[in-house]
This record gives sequence, C-alpha cells and structure tokens, in this order.
Amino acid sequence: MSGTTDLDWFKSSYSSAQGDSCIEVAVTEQVVHVRDSKDVSRPAFAVGREGWDRFVRYVAGE
Repeated sequence: MSGTTDLDWFKSSYSSAQGDSCIEVAVTEQVVHVRDSKDVSRPAFAVGREGWDRFVRYVAGE
C-alpha cells in the first residue's frame, strides 16, 4: 500500500514493552490503516471507519 510511510502510526497502550503480538494503526479521515508492528515492511491494509468501529465494538463485547 503506497503512501502509508507518511502516516502517524501508533500501538495500543496495552501493548507490552517487548512489542510482541502487536499491530499498529494509523487513522485518516476515510480509513484506518493496520500493519504488523514487528515487520513494518509488510503491506498494511485499510478498513473503512465504519467497519473499524464495528470491529472495535465487537472486540469490546458491546
């Protein structure tokens, strides 16, 4: 995915200091980009904001 290197990526505050098993996200107006924090050279993927919101609510048990 081109253009993802200029995004502000962040990990959850729940991530361990070792950085294992983490993803990073970068939020834009239209989409949320997701990548593997252990290998940022791999392609990221993007999901629409509505889909991301539904995913987060599902994981939170709402």
